[in-house]
Formats: sequence, structure tokens, C-alpha cells
Amino acid sequence: MKLKLESFLPYRLNRAAAVASRQFSAIYRNEFSLTVPEWRTLATLGQFGAATAKEIGEHSAMHKTKVSRAVASLQRRRWLVRRTDDLDRRIEHLALSAAGEAAYRKLAPKMLAFEDALFDKLDPEELAALTKGLAALERALGADRASTLTAQPDRAAAAGLDARPRRVA
Repeated sequence: MKLKLESFLPYRLNRAAAVASRQFSAIYRNEFSLTVPEWRTLATLGQFGAATAKEIGEHSAMHKTKVSRAVASLQRRRWLVRRTDDLDRRIEHLALSAAGEAAYRKLAPKMLAFEDALFDKLDPEELAALTKGLAALERALGADRASTLTAQPDRAAAAGLDARPRRVA
């Protein structure tokens, strides 16, 4: 039996993801000077309010070194604040600063517009089938249980971080 890459699901998924990522990267790279790990970190914190680096890595399927570099870069830009956990000093809770929140508010609509433009290329039946199929595939792979993050409006406050700090030290 000979493998045909054009019909091999992991190859097709990777190829589609690579093309979508390359097209989308023009937005966050050119307009915001962000790398892939930086925009994923920014978007995760923008969605959840606060998270640990480990949670960001699990949620976005990034290796801890990529998350660490993204966190350091966003902190240098003053887009992120850190607070050491009171009970376990090895853990840092991360949240967006006021500048990070502002960047997220500018980037999020562009992310959604990119997705809308992509969805507009599909008819409603194709979009419904794609959505259902991806959910089924994520369940089959266990990817639907990969993240420990949940949307909680007071997540940053619970971590001891003001979700919109006025000043970053």
C-alpha cells in the first residue's frame, strides 16, 4: 500500500493550518510585530484574564520554552504583568497590563474578521459540517480536554492581579 499525502488526514490538517496561519500571521506580525507564541499568549490572556505559563502552554499547545519567551517579550513591551503565587513561589500568575489589554482589543476584531472572511468562502452546510467534524476529531484525539483554563470574569482578581493594571513596574 502506498501512502498518498493528499488524502492523509494529518497531512491535510497540517497543510490547511499552515496556510491559514501564514495568511493570518500577516496581521499580527505586520501590524503588531508579534510572533506566533506572542499572539497566542496575548489572545489567551485576553480571553481568560489571567493564567499561568503552564496553562497557556496547555491551552495553546505550545512548548514551555516558547511560552516563556513569549511572556518575557510581552513583559518587555509592558503588555503583561506577573505575580508570584502566595502558596507556591514557583508559580507565576500572568495577566495583560493596560497596554496589553489595548493591544488585545485592537487585535481581537482583526482575528474575528479573518475568521469571518474564511467562513464566508464556505456555504452554510460546509461550515456546519466542518465545525461538527472538527469537534468530533478533537474529541477522538482527546484535544477537547487539553486545557485547564475556563472563562472566569474574576480570574485575574482571584490570582491577585488587577486585570487592567495602571502601571507596569
